[in-house]
Amino acid sequence: MTRPQQSGRLSAAALRSLISEVRDKAATAAVPLPAAEPKRYDTDFESLPGFEALRMQRATADLLGIASPFFRTHQQRAGALSRIDGREIVNFASYDYLGLNGHPAVAAAAKAAIDDYGTSVSASRLVAGERPFHAALERRLAEFHGVEDAVTFVSGHATNVAAIGQIMGPQDLVLHDALIHSSVITGTQLSGAQRRSFPHNDLDTLEALLAAERDRFKRVLVVVESLYSMDGDTIDLARLVAIKQRFGAWLMVDEAHGLGVLGRTGRGIAEASGIDPRQVDLWMGTLSKTLASCGGYIAGSGPLVEYLKLMASGFVYSVGLPPPMALAALTALELLIADDEGRVVRLQANSRHFLDRAKAAGLDTGLAEGHAIISIILGDSVKAVLLSNRLLERGINASPIVHPAVPEKSARLRCFITAEHSRDQIDRAIAILAEERDRLDREPSLLDRLGSRPPGRRSRI
Repeated sequence: MTRPQQSGRLSAAALRSLISEVRDKAATAAVPLPAAEPKRYDTDFESLPGFEALRMQRATADLLGIASPFFRTHQQRAGALSRIDGREIVNFASYDYLGLNGHPAVAAAAKAAIDDYGTSVSASRLVAGERPFHAALERRLAEFHGVEDAVTFVSGHATNVAAIGQIMGPQDLVLHDALIHSSVITGTQLSGAQRRSFPHNDLDTLEALLAAERDRFKRVLVVVESLYSMDGDTIDLARLVAIKQRFGAWLMVDEAHGLGVLGRTGRGIAEASGIDPRQVDLWMGTLSKTLASCGGYIAGSGPLVEYLKLMASGFVYSVGLPPPMALAALTALELLIADDEGRVVRLQANSRHFLDRAKAAGLDTGLAEGHAIISIILGDSVKAVLLSNRLLERGINASPIVHPAVPEKSARLRCFITAEHSRDQIDRAIAILAEERDRLDREPSLLDRLGSRPPGRRSRI
């Protein structure tokens, strides 16, 4: 391009050159560029983690002609007896340990609650949902546990998530048993705290972890279950208390399955161990098992409960317990405390009898100690499902627990014993279980069954 003259004005030649250059650029810009490929975003729910594995499991079950053992519909109250597909069955798949679900007093309390308060409190308790029965239930739970106070939540799972998520933070550490409930892990993730697991009931490793890690963190929370829901074994509470005191940690005990089951009067692991319950910092429990309702609670010191009521999002931003659920739980708790019918003694006797009979039949009961939860270890997920289905055909309902809920070698049937089961029901169930287990052991393996299918058969999935 010709340089402009010193006056700052373009010469005629420079002006013509500039006009030509602008025209060339305009012509080039007018040529349309190839359309860009549209971005592709993942909006397919079937691409979610684990979906393909579920599809393959369903396809395999279809190839083998195995009906799903999950989501079985109970057509009446599921106690020691229930009704599935129009048939009465003996039920070992419900948490109603003392048979209080449907107890006349519990049912009457729930019905009266609807008449007096409706079916919902319709708001968070903090703003407009507080009712007299909330405080009454929490006061009675605290007294039952022998601590200062308690707070109830509308979900057992949400109880652990909300409590741990609120009291722990990024400068803290949560140590938990490897078999702890998933809600504890979710709560820890929400809190931002570091997390370490120790092998099941391995308190030597817990001590080693604390010795190595304690000084790196502001607060440490140790979380265990009093009665483990998969294996039916308990904890050494005395040693856990000593450990938490030595290392300046909080101890949280999930008593979901221990309430009404452990201890001479069903007051849980503290009673069974002869330990002052105030030495445990957080007692967690659920209202959906022994207490025949729905929801969960934390029991402990006054400051802890006050803090959770004002700060825990799962309490502050959730509706309060519905009237029929709260009063059903309170009435069930009063029945447990009185226990005029000897339900705790019957449950404990039935549990020991089931365990003794299962062992005598050569069944692998794993770590079970005879406290309401007894698993029959089969070591094969397909075998566990097949056995559950065959038991149902013969009038026995017991749920399979399969991979990935447990390692494949630990696949099992999990049986819940209640105070309502009779000795005859238990004896018959064990006899059928052993018979069908032996039958399965004599049958071809999964690979053999797949190999024997006619060629060309396709899954419906």
